[in-house]
Amino acid sequence: MNYDTRLVPYDRESISEAAELLSRGELVAIPTETVYGLAADALNENAVKKIFLAKGRPQDNPLIVHISSMEMLPPLVREIPDTAKALAERFWGGPLTMIFPKSDKIPGVTSGGLGTVAVRMPSSEAAREIIGKCGFPLAAPSANLSGKPSPTTARHVFEDMNGRIPLIIDGGECAVGVESTVVCFKDGRIHILRPGGITAEMLSEFGKVEVDKAVTAQPEKDERVLSPGMKYKHYSPKADVYVVNAHGRAFEEYCRRSGYESLIALGAGAAEKDFFLDYGKTPEIQAQRLFALLRKADELGVETVLVEMPERSGMGLAVYNRLLRAAAFRVIEI
Repeated sequence: MNYDTRLVPYDRESISEAAELLSRGELVAIPTETVYGLAADALNENAVKKIFLAKGRPQDNPLIVHISSMEMLPPLVREIPDTAKALAERFWGGPLTMIFPKSDKIPGVTSGGLGTVAVRMPSSEAAREIIGKCGFPLAAPSANLSGKPSPTTARHVFEDMNGRIPLIIDGGECAVGVESTVVCFKDGRIHILRPGGITAEMLSEFGKVEVDKAVTAQPEKDERVLSPGMKYKHYSPKADVYVVNAHGRAFEEYCRRSGYESLIALGAGAAEKDFFLDYGKTPEIQAQRLFALLRKADELGVETVLVEMPERSGMGLAVYNRLLRAAAFRVIEI
């Protein structure tokens, strides 16, 4: 990997260039509404292998396949449950990934060696246009070095992928800010493997919803997982991250007396002074800001990040899930 990486604006010319590179088996970083994706032809085994190499990603970690129309789905899967059809009609395009039994078209490297494949249709116009121009589905995990905070701007991608890929398409800041919700279907239920912008409450209109225990707990070391973001430490800056189960003044007082000499504290609606940064009063704002603020910790060179406990329902569950993994499940109870 020794590319002269180019960062270009999203326009007609860059769409064509991206499609041409992807058709040749190269990687391109593309914007989506969730986070920036590191895209390759999902059906090209050699191209997909480049994703794992560029990211330093474990190969048992399955990838999400991105499509631009419902017509692209049937050739990729062996079965589409009625509930999945209803969810697609309501939430596609959007930040929802569904897991299906895969067809023979999906290489094992794309699915992490599993018999299933995770598929989503982005709402991002840029992502949909690039996929449509390619005419084939794209495997596209987050466009960051494995384990680091996911990129929500093209600049974040360039920090991690400069020299590793030929092209980054700049489509502006991502609207959602955390990766898609991932669901599978078990015993007639909608089973959430990773929370995201489509919440359990929204999904409950379509059937009984259950949340996988791994959303808020660490899976066993050798356990096979169906979704990205379940098994490994993720989303982490170089600094040590701790989630603090305290709010408002109690959170501020703990941070001031914590004894850490080099830190930032992310508070929900915090006044930005001293070492305090505001990561938003609502879960939606927190999701948009979280990864950028974790990257800011590295820019500032601090050793510790203390984060006020978010809500654990609605979109707050997605923020909590990402924080637990960024913190390696270290929660300070006050």
